Amino acid sequence: MLYVSTRGKTEPVPSAQAIKMGIAPDGGLFVPDRSVQITAKQLAKMAGTPYRQLAQTILEPFLSDFSAEEVRTCVAHAYSSVTFAAPAVAPVIRLGDGLYVLELWHGPTCAFKDFALQILPQLLSRAVAKTGGREKIAVLVATSGDTGKAALEGFKDVAGTSIIVFYPAEGVSAVQKLQMVTQEGGNVHVIGVQGNFDQAQSGVKEIFGDKAMREEAGRCGYRFSSANSINWGRLLPQIVYYFFAYLDLLARGELAAGEEINFVVPTGNFGNILAAFYARQMGLPVHRLILAANRNNVLTEFIRTGVYDRNRPFYKTISPSMDILISSNLERLLFACTGRDAEKVAAWMTELREKGRYRVDGATHAKISALFWSASADDNETMAAIRDTYQQYNYLIDPHTAVGMHVYNRYLQATRDFRKTIIASTASPFKFNQSVVQAIWGAEAVRQKSEFELLDFLTRETGLSIPPGLRDLNKKPVRHTRTVRPEDMSRAVRDILCG
Repeated sequence: MLYVSTRGKTEPVPSAQAIKMGIAPDGGLFVPDRSVQITAKQLAKMAGTPYRQLAQTILEPFLSDFSAEEVRTCVAHAYSSVTFAAPAVAPVIRLGDGLYVLELWHGPTCAFKDFALQILPQLLSRAVAKTGGREKIAVLVATSGDTGKAALEGFKDVAGTSIIVFYPAEGVSAVQKLQMVTQEGGNVHVIGVQGNFDQAQSGVKEIFGDKAMREEAGRCGYRFSSANSINWGRLLPQIVYYFFAYLDLLARGELAAGEEINFVVPTGNFGNILAAFYARQMGLPVHRLILAANRNNVLTEFIRTGVYDRNRPFYKTISPSMDILISSNLERLLFACTGRDAEKVAAWMTELREKGRYRVDGATHAKISALFWSASADDNETMAAIRDTYQQYNYLIDPHTAVGMHVYNRYLQATRDFRKTIIASTASPFKFNQSVVQAIWGAEAVRQKSEFELLDFLTRETGLSIPPGLRDLNKKPVRHTRTVRPEDMSRAVRDILCG
């Protein structure tokens, strides 16, 4: 299996090289040069496969320059009982007739990013060994909240790496911020950006694209790579849990072989739902992918109109991990839906960079709108979904999952499509406890309480345990205090790598 760039100006490379590089030299994103297919017969035989075994089966064809033993070791390390608290790793919970929740937050940082960022460091360290070179890897990350902590946790003290995480200084929750700024590890660096996520993400991309900066990092003994979902090694592991959810229901007798289902995915950067798209391409019986957006609904408008336009107000919401206007992974979908037309994709990306918008052609939009459906939720609708889900199902959800729940109800009203549906639950409700408590118990319940007092409140009221990754977080020492303006991000990287 080789990997090509979505912009067509890079020679195909093996998976180890693609993972090591993160982003293609022409600015595009790496994608497999051919598809991997799983037949209906194979799928039926895989029903009930444990998560770790399934992960190896799904990952191996995409990592053909890794040995089976190397993949097995990476999987065992990433999804051990030490790193993931739930025995199933990704439990599928039945809420009602035909409605399920896929819990993706039982890892060390209580968010779905753990599925990718526990295995990526294992893959990356082996990729470096395979491809030669004596440089250390400098992993650059822009985060809207969850990726940062998951990447820090995954890469801490991994030999031959240094990780630098940029986050919007005023754009993450108190819990998310403390998870990052208290991070231990001799090779980790956390920097607040005086701006929003899009500015942080654009800054990281500019550093990757700055030849002089790359050369200077090289003189200091480093080569840049990424742990954002622009890195194929970050996106690939997410495909696994869509197969796992379907096969789990198949094994439980709640799905018939070949029966199509819908997935609802809250998303901002388009990576999580793109993994579901790839699962469908591989043969998973998926009818619709329902994209749930918050008030920053640039993706919803794109799905509906074929126009991507980031020239709009940026809103800070109670679902901060989705507060994004530049959805990097959409480029991979465009590449697939244009029949791998790199020239067309590159032209659209140039328009986005220069004008802030582009319109895809009618044939491409038709392919996208036939599979994807989208709607958005504002903060009031999100809060109502948290309250209603708890009252109806006695089930606690975080604001991102609540956006998904609201959009699912919108989808039912619009389509009357009652196929079995799985909502991807992307974060623990304890991680966003202020919004959850206020939605269910009212504004008075949160008055004059810190987020850490609210953790105890949630435990008392629901009987649920505080996840280990959040317990006593406020008692840990703050280790990272630096903040920079967006235009000073490259200087901060230079200071860290070159002293």
